[in-house]
Amino acid sequence: MTTAFVRPDTQAMLALLEAAAAVPMDKMEPAAAREAYIGMRFLVDVEPTELAVIKDLTCPGPAGDIKLRYYDKRESREKGPAIIFYHGGGFVIGNLESHHPYCTEMAAQMDLPLIAVDYRLAPESPFPAAPDDCEAATRWIAENAASALGIEITGLIPCGDSAGGNLAIVVAQDLVKNPAAVPVIAQVPIYPAVDSTTTGGSMDEFAEGFLLTRDSMDYFHNHYAGVAGDPRCDPIHGDLASSPPTVLMTASLDPLRDQGRAYGAKLIEAGVPVTFTEAKGNIHGLICLRKGIPSSQQDVDGICNSLKVVLATL
Repeated sequence: MTTAFVRPDTQAMLALLEAAAAVPMDKMEPAAAREAYIGMRFLVDVEPTELAVIKDLTCPGPAGDIKLRYYDKRESREKGPAIIFYHGGGFVIGNLESHHPYCTEMAAQMDLPLIAVDYRLAPESPFPAAPDDCEAATRWIAENAASALGIEITGLIPCGDSAGGNLAIVVAQDLVKNPAAVPVIAQVPIYPAVDSTTTGGSMDEFAEGFLLTRDSMDYFHNHYAGVAGDPRCDPIHGDLASSPPTVLMTASLDPLRDQGRAYGAKLIEAGVPVTFTEAKGNIHGLICLRKGIPSSQQDVDGICNSLKVVLATL
């Protein structure tokens, strides 16, 4: 049992989840797990933030059309950067609806266009379907934003949480190696999964009782079927020195905490500007838990404020 600090509101929500005694996600078929994940949003997340523009569209992908959702605080704007968001969910669950409230909030706070990508999920589409879709969608956005969205994008900011944080890093690495129509200017991985081989440390300390469990991580890994050590699966092994300025957040009660910390340390060693914060006393998934854990709002505010500082220095 951990002796780590747990926020009172985090502890209260964990107690409610334990009392609910729901079937663990790792015991569900993927289709049922996806439904449960979306249903959970309406219990533990806040209502979406009002925006001037929320528009669904599609773009071509390697295996058919990819669904996108465009968010904007303004009806029209001058040219500038855009955030490309990839949702979390272990590459198995999650979609445009699961992270809809967070996307509206980030678009509002940053006052930037944000485009969310609904990539293919495992096990129906295992690795590398997710990074392939995310890279293809991001390249399409870079080339077609003017005609499809009516905005001129000058820079890309890949962003995502958990599996989406992994995808944000992978896309940034791919687009540095083989540039898109506009450059990647920053990246925002939020409690990212960056090394599928990690054992011990936080993976053991928070293996049970903190929402994301070691069993659920095994469930996701087995369905995703990623290639351990491949930078497009485990981006901590990629070309870190060429990474863009990075806003990185971990959560102190997260099984993925230590690999996120290790990734940040390697970026710093490689000379990459890094703004690192850790959500003390909070858990994995916090950006989608602002109703269940109200103090998570301050963590979301911190992500946006840190990104604003980074963009102001570019």
